Amino acid sequence: MSNLARNFEQQQRVEQKSQDRSQVKIKKSWLTPGEKIIGVAFAGLMCFGAVHLISNQAKIYEVNKDIQNVQTKVDEQQKVNRDLQDQVSELSSYERIFEKAKKMGLLINENDVKVVQEK
Repeated sequence: MSNLARNFEQQQRVEQKSQDRSQVKIKKSWLTPGEKIIGVAFAGLMCFGAVHLISNQAKIYEVNKDIQNVQTKVDEQQKVNRDLQDQVSELSSYERIFEKAKKMGLLINENDVKVVQEK
C-alpha cells in the first residue's frame, strides 16, 4: 500500500472516532447519587413518622374510649347510690319506725324515755 492510501485510511479512522465520540451523548442526571440517597432516607423517615403518628393517635383513641366507658359506669353507680340513699332516708323516717314498732307490739311509755344530753 502506498502512503497515500495509508493516510486516507488513517484519516477515515480518525473521522470515525471523532464521529463516535460526538454521537455518544452523556446523560447527565439532575440528581447526584448522594442527593438520591438523602431523598430516599428522607422519604423513609417521613413514612416512619407518619406510621408512628397514626399508631399513637390510635392508642390515644383507645384510652379515651376506655375513659368514657369508666366515666359512664361511675355515673351509673352514682345514680344507684343516690337512689339507695333516698331509700335509706325514706325508710329511716321517725314515722315509719314508730309505725313498725306499733305493729310489733312496742309502745312508748313516757316514763321509760330518758333524754341523753351531749357533753
